[in-house]
Order: sequence, then structure tokens, then C-alpha cells
Amino acid sequence: MLYVLILVYLLFFSEGYGRVADAEREFRYNFVPFVEIRRFWVYRKQLGMFALFTNIFGNVLGFMPYGFVLPVINRRMRNGFFIILSGFSISLTVEVIQLITRAGCFDVDDMILNTLGAALGYGIYAVCDKIRRKH
Repeated sequence: MLYVLILVYLLFFSEGYGRVADAEREFRYNFVPFVEIRRFWVYRKQLGMFALFTNIFGNVLGFMPYGFVLPVINRRMRNGFFIILSGFSISLTVEVIQLITRAGCFDVDDMILNTLGAALGYGIYAVCDKIRRKH
């Protein structure tokens, strides 16, 4: 529950993580894969490491607990394909809500990174589960 509350805060309410003031909000979107990822990497020195970390690694790290914890708390959710698909679906939902409410912008790169985070989280779960079963 705490994870969900923190994630909702960071995705929709935190001014320090890419949110803008009401007067500056506008419909923005990126439908081209890897454009924003490439931009943050190319301009990492100008933007700073904090911006690079929060926008690239933050999206991955934000969804890793989802991919790890869901199969732990619910035995029926131990299918890697389901975890990846549901991680993508949640990310798509978040991006659409951000676009509609102007609490961010729709970015296909965020969906890629969030889905990657859910997949990595599940991968860590699978490795830990295999080790647990051996011992």
C-alpha cells in the first residue's frame, strides 16, 4: 500500500519530478520511441545527473517493486508474461491520465521504461524464487 501511495504521489503530484505549475501545463506528448531517452542521454551534462537519473532510471526503478512484489503476495500472479503485460497496462493508464489531467505528459518512452522495470522486478523475483527453492 505504501508503494502505491508513493508511486501515485511521484507520478501525479510531486512538483520536483517533472510536474509543472498550473499556468505552465499544456498537452504534450511523445509517440516516437526512444526520443526522450536519447535526449536525456545526449544532454546529460547540461541537464544534470539528477534529471537523467529521475527520468530514465527513475521510471525503471519505480516499477521494479511491482514486478517483484506482485508474485510474492499473490501466487496466481507468478506468470512473467502477465506481470509484463499488466505493468505495461498500468503504465499506459498512468500516461493517459497524465495527459488528460495535465499532470505530466504522455511519453511512450516512459511506458517502455516502466515496462522494463516491471520485467526486471519479475526477473529478480524469479531468480530469488529459484534460489529459495534450491535451498
